[in-house]
Amino acid sequence: MPTVLPPDSVGLVTPQTLAFDEPLTLDSGKTLPRYELVIETYGTLNADRSNAVLICHALSGDHHAAGYHSMEDRKPGWWDAAIGPGKPIDTSRFFVVCLNNLGGCRGSTGPTTVNPETGRVYGPDFPIVTVADWVRSQERLMRRLGISQWAAVVGGSLGGMQVMQWAISFPNLLRHAVVIAAAPKLSAQNIAFNEVARQAIFADPDFHDGYYQEHGVVPRKGLMLARMLGHITYLSDDAMRAKFGRELRAGKINFGFDVEFQVESYLRYQGTSFVDRFDANTYLLMTKALDYFDPAAEFDHDLSRAFAETPAEFLLVSFTTDWRFSPARSREIVKALLDADKRVTYAEIESSHGHDAFLVPIPDYMNVFRAYMGRVAADIEGGAA
Repeated sequence: MPTVLPPDSVGLVTPQTLAFDEPLTLDSGKTLPRYELVIETYGTLNADRSNAVLICHALSGDHHAAGYHSMEDRKPGWWDAAIGPGKPIDTSRFFVVCLNNLGGCRGSTGPTTVNPETGRVYGPDFPIVTVADWVRSQERLMRRLGISQWAAVVGGSLGGMQVMQWAISFPNLLRHAVVIAAAPKLSAQNIAFNEVARQAIFADPDFHDGYYQEHGVVPRKGLMLARMLGHITYLSDDAMRAKFGRELRAGKINFGFDVEFQVESYLRYQGTSFVDRFDANTYLLMTKALDYFDPAAEFDHDLSRAFAETPAEFLLVSFTTDWRFSPARSREIVKALLDADKRVTYAEIESSHGHDAFLVPIPDYMNVFRAYMGRVAADIEGGAA
């Protein structure tokens, strides 16, 4: 925990909760009569309100993207490496907004919050939400904050999918789109990983068809297994080999089924710690949002047509060892944008970190990110970055 905050930190931050009373109709046909969104903001909105940047989080992310909630915090926000004074998303130049999406479990309306219609916790009765639903709620948030256009919308993984949806659903409401370690839709293999994770949760005897809160329990084993599976897919073989190899915890084989290899210990720790901070119903919702994302489907499966109306400029970043959303998937997006005559910058970053590389301050990645966001800032300021 810090005793003195780093000079490039956004410092101590306090989340805000915003209530929305206008009903939101979802892609499923269901309606949320009212809802709340929890947000954090960093930096200062300029006089003409033109320097706002929206950060979209990935599957297990939330609104706490940078800074510290208290001096006792053990670690900063999940993207602190990229957000702050002098960092790629420079808070001395940008006003940054990050929210916990609908269906989340960090304060925004979702399975862990009370359904105002029944007075009971939503649990599994919270409707399935899509990436497009999230973007519609984010557009309402934008209006609430008095912002008429984002200088940039930025996100990695599932966050990058939200960025693409912004360019499609509200093409004139963002000037730049930064899509990191994403894909235009999930492959069958990725959908399969998500289904195995969901089945692990369903099979837990403490799941109770999703009404586990009413039973005073948590499907710990199922959620732990889901996270362990997911975590394997976020890392590369190279990263796991370098970090663990075949190292034994006790230095010898014990001929049993308890933890023997360091990688087993690591995965169990990741699974256990995840259960303590995340909700199983939210995990189910987030994986379904990933599965359903396919914006080209409404355009005869032509992604270039989906992007046809947006005037936004794009930065696409991929990582060499990311096999969950490989560079080939980013290049599909780049091709579609070029076919639609859009301005695109693309960088493929050498990394051994797998899919999780988008969270790691790799020098080449940070340099590309910083340079592009410098251009975004220069557009606002009317001068050279």
